[in-house]
Amino acid sequence: MSEFAMTKSGYHLILGGCGFIGRAVARELASRGIDVVVAGRVPPIGLSSLGLPGRIDYRAFSLADADWDQLIAGVAVIHHYAWSSLPASANADPARDLADNVVPTLRLLDAMRRQGAAAPRLVFASSGGTVYGRLRQIPVAEDHPLHPITAYGVGKAAVELYANQYNALYGLDCRIARISNAFGAEQNAGRGQGAVTIFIQKALAGAPIEIWGDGTVTRDYIHVSDVARGLVALALAPQTEGPRTFNIGSGGGVSLNSLIDELASQLGRDLDVRRVEHRSFDVPTSVLDTTLARQILGWRPVVSFSNGIAMTIANFRGDTHRSV
Repeated sequence: MSEFAMTKSGYHLILGGCGFIGRAVARELASRGIDVVVAGRVPPIGLSSLGLPGRIDYRAFSLADADWDQLIAGVAVIHHYAWSSLPASANADPARDLADNVVPTLRLLDAMRRQGAAAPRLVFASSGGTVYGRLRQIPVAEDHPLHPITAYGVGKAAVELYANQYNALYGLDCRIARISNAFGAEQNAGRGQGAVTIFIQKALAGAPIEIWGDGTVTRDYIHVSDVARGLVALALAPQTEGPRTFNIGSGGGVSLNSLIDELASQLGRDLDVRRVEHRSFDVPTSVLDTTLARQILGWRPVVSFSNGIAMTIANFRGDTHRSV
């Protein structure tokens, strides 16, 4: 156990805390005076830059072989953002996706159960873009049936179901955030996920941008700062008998073609766009209804799509004074 954990209790533990969303949530929590431990494979560069001095610590962590009983002792809230696969890689090897992500999460839930009344709260980052499958209603609300068409979505939905089961059987306070397509400057475009961030990086470099299909695929894009505020609102909300699953998105849809148009407009030039065959696992439209989060959590996104693009471009260029 780290010195931080031995001297402080009731802190927030962020699994995958060195990743894109985890870092943003750590900053948001620290800015509110909440102590945080970020857990990941590799320490984040510039740990002190993540938040206020003394508010954030790091612990080495691997989802596959975590000692859950020791890791979660003394923790008030667990943020579970660790997930090793992407839609394409999960589809390529569903059994590995199950073993690497779902099974370890079940072990985490069992460790929480063993703590009884002292069990921490759990906030699980699910996928608003994959668990619903092809939408019957747009925007989609939380009561829409779950019909994922990717192994990635199946894995996320499975963890949701197990979390709800453990709540029903053992009273664990498990909360689920179905997050739409987050973007921002710290996103790792090298993983091949995050169209906005990938397109911005390629546009700034003058590299060709590949679009699968005709560009009409529509997604709910949300700036990572809004995601962080939504996740913190969910983590800090009082425990009630009401809903425990919330969509965290912008509530609006933007097609890939419109994304290209916005980038071209902000950069003041045409972009090199190349179209390739569409992917069978891409849902045509995914837009989230965020009414429940507004009504119960008091949260709503405040960064518009256009301003989020401007912020991300400015961050990549190093023009932080231009942040909107």
